[in-house]
Amino acid sequence: MSHEAHSKNCILAEPCTLANTAKCNARCSSYIATMGYNGLGGRVGAANVPAEYRRVTLANSPARTEQAAAYKHAETYAHTFTRQFGDASDERIKSLYLYSAEPGTGKTTTAAALLNEYIVRHYIGSIQRGLQPQERPGYFLDANEAQVLYTEFNRPKVPDDIAEPASREYYRRLQAAKLTPFVIIDDIGVRDATDGFRGDLHSVINHRVTNAMPTVYTSNVLMDDLATVFDRRLADRIRDMCIEIRFVGESKRGLRKTA
Repeated sequence: MSHEAHSKNCILAEPCTLANTAKCNARCSSYIATMGYNGLGGRVGAANVPAEYRRVTLANSPARTEQAAAYKHAETYAHTFTRQFGDASDERIKSLYLYSAEPGTGKTTTAAALLNEYIVRHYIGSIQRGLQPQERPGYFLDANEAQVLYTEFNRPKVPDDIAEPASREYYRRLQAAKLTPFVIIDDIGVRDATDGFRGDLHSVINHRVTNAMPTVYTSNVLMDDLATVFDRRLADRIRDMCIEIRFVGESKRGLRKTA
């Protein structure tokens, strides 16, 4: 692969001074640290970013053109990521709520791009300050996938060899979503969630809100209507600590690779 082609596969390309040079290749230590040897590992892999979004940034996002207004807000938000290196007296990174009535308008793509941007800024910022970058500074939790796992080990008469791995994976994901510094929770407005799963997700979100941990939510439920999904107290706290960005238009799924 040429160094020009390789740079297109690296989320560090935009800020990297070696991008598109002979030193831009899959053996680059920073590339391996952020994306692994095959582009599916490193800190991006540890963040559980879905494979189709692991190379997406705000600059190359396929949703950027059609959601120009939303991307202006997203870029402004990404500039606040340097606050992660401040002290307790500094203004914190706020949370973000990406909303559209229609699915497939680019919310998940944008959330993943923001997660990748956070990982890039964390990695570079840590190196510049002589710090060791965290192995997992960010994490992506797909609420629908988590619910599938929850159902898998809570169905009647599920064999232990199926239930136990699903249970371990489920709680591993929720623990990561609870404790990782910067987290995406994709599709928090899922309405057909069981009470047990909704309670677990409530616990994750409540922990993050209580500890002022920045979280990017995507949802097809208006932030003002979150009380229909969670209890009113938590809905109010999410609303008080979030910036809402609305996505416009109809679903583009099936018309582009990522949506």
